[in-house]
Amino acid sequence: MNGTTPAATSVSLPPAREIPATFVASVRSWWVLWVAGEKESASAEERLLRRLPFFRSGSSSSLPSSNEPVVAHSEKVLLDNPKHFLNTLAMKPTSTAPNGPPPAVLLHGYGAGLGFFFLNFPALAQWAGTRGSAVYAVDWLGMGRSARVPFRVKASRDNTAERVREAEAFFIDSLEQWRARMGLETMTLVGHSLGAYFSVAYALRYPARVSKLVLLSPAGVPRDPNNTTMPAREITESQMSGTEDGQAASGEQLGALKKEQKAEKRKESKASRLFTYLWEEGWSPFQVVRSAVFWGPMLVGKYSSRRFGALNEDDTRDMHDYITNITLAKGSGEYCISHILAPGAHARMPLVDRIAELKIPITFVYGEHDWMDPDGGVASIDNLKAAGNNDGRMYIIPLAGHHVYLDNAKAVNKLLLKELDFRGR
Repeated sequence: MNGTTPAATSVSLPPAREIPATFVASVRSWWVLWVAGEKESASAEERLLRRLPFFRSGSSSSLPSSNEPVVAHSEKVLLDNPKHFLNTLAMKPTSTAPNGPPPAVLLHGYGAGLGFFFLNFPALAQWAGTRGSAVYAVDWLGMGRSARVPFRVKASRDNTAERVREAEAFFIDSLEQWRARMGLETMTLVGHSLGAYFSVAYALRYPARVSKLVLLSPAGVPRDPNNTTMPAREITESQMSGTEDGQAASGEQLGALKKEQKAEKRKESKASRLFTYLWEEGWSPFQVVRSAVFWGPMLVGKYSSRRFGALNEDDTRDMHDYITNITLAKGSGEYCISHILAPGAHARMPLVDRIAELKIPITFVYGEHDWMDPDGGVASIDNLKAAGNNDGRMYIIPLAGHHVYLDNAKAVNKLLLKELDFRGR
């Protein structure tokens, strides 16, 4: 999507009535993206944001009217590196309150963007106007419409702690630069999925800058129940020194054990082994969509219709266009995933083992049909209490899955308004 127009070519197509509508839509989407690039991406985002009557586009010169308590606009906030910027939606009250609550910052999940919160913006904007405090939504560096800069981790594959530290730093250090540029002293971070994971990581690195965490279906919280302290490996005869009762192992016992190991390995499907290999090699699922050429938008369409079935037709269409644009953009921050999470989506350094360091209110929110394990939230709250922090809470939202803020926006909005005002016991 470099914005250049490809050379014209002669292509013979069958009559229009013989071409499936889905194919025509896919060709049109791909062609528009190829030709327009960033311009079309901005338009797709703006179609979602224009649902806000107080949103002002970059081309609009109109000022907020006297009866508008809040005004919203989007901008690219430059970071320390001039090539780095974070795409930002700012919803600011027209009248600030000197003792208002800290501003709220919404942070999306893996491969998503700030537009995913479009059903939450009206309620949060009302909170901003009433409380006299701003609300921001930010695209992580390398995702959404933020700068798609190269993502690199120098640590070796075996150095898990350093791999995780470098991958986290790519995101949380850029968020810290953004905070400084925006002139914010403290923030309430509202993160979804991997964005919730990075919100916790940010709070651990910059504890004085976070007043509260609201974690929506957070990723990377629990330990992997199948993980062991050492990687699985086949036992050799020289390593087999004895059995649990202290008796030396016989050759027959060793042979039986090795036979069992081989049987277990055969049970592992070829697809599973391929997935694990690609994951460890840094493969990104979005590469499949980009490599699908004309069928890419159709793949996105199947995803959006399956994941966002609760949306009406217009919202689903606009979300499809938005997701297609940010998915087909240059790969960048998405390549963090294999460094942060192990195959199977459990964190290499689970938050449950780190979160007790925080002394701020932390709220966990899960959907009733969430695929994220709420037991991680329960264990985290227990760890917080053991460390003297009694401001850990958890909620289960009915009629919602992983995208809890979209699946049941009404319930989540009501909860967010309460949580943004909560400042601890």
